[in-house]
Amino acid sequence: MKVNLAHIFFAAVINAVISTGVQADIPSISAIQKLAKETVSKNLAAPATAKIEITPQAIDPRLPLPNCISPVTVELAVDRPISRNNTLKVSCDIENQTYPWQVFMSVRVDISFPVIVPNETLAQGTVLTRSNLSLRYIDQYSLNGQQFDSLEPLIGAKLKRRITKDYPIFSANVCFVCKGDQVSILAATENFQIKTVGVAMEDGNAGEQISVKNARSNKLIEAIVAKVGEVRIKM
Repeated sequence: MKVNLAHIFFAAVINAVISTGVQADIPSISAIQKLAKETVSKNLAAPATAKIEITPQAIDPRLPLPNCISPVTVELAVDRPISRNNTLKVSCDIENQTYPWQVFMSVRVDISFPVIVPNETLAQGTVLTRSNLSLRYIDQYSLNGQQFDSLEPLIGAKLKRRITKDYPIFSANVCFVCKGDQVSILAATENFQIKTVGVAMEDGNAGEQISVKNARSNKLIEAIVAKVGEVRIKM
């Protein structure tokens, strides 16, 4: 009599599952990819203003997927911060096997930040206005300095160098107060304030200390740049 070994093996697997009371389940590729995206998202630290794209690798539909008797787990293969390219481990327990089934997959993460850029190529000395600036998202790996994510602080600032269209404007490229500019000098306490004018002796951005010549006394003073065209001194 012929014995069909495949049928015997299949029946044994079914009986084992029934006897243990565990329902075997074959995970779908879409479910694995969804878990991969969720795993990366939970471990990702990024500002709320950032745009994030998480792209799991395409899984070959011919890949034989197992009958899992435990939920599929997806975790980072290496304990390190999320980067552009990440490796994840996908695994689950299989009936009558000592070691879990597992496979590794890669997940790409692209993060872009909102950055102020010029609408056109601007020459050195150009005064920045709402009409020559716009906001666009730039990949994080293209940003290598202190950039601006809001138009307001830049209005009225001058370019210290030529900037091409759509290139991020960094703090090193502009001056809120430029050498030779006439500036307002503000000295204030809780009870009163004094305002006068002076001439900037060097370039400066918000928060930086520069030398300013008081136009009335011709004395040099140290002041902190408050915004475009204005510096403050401590009383």
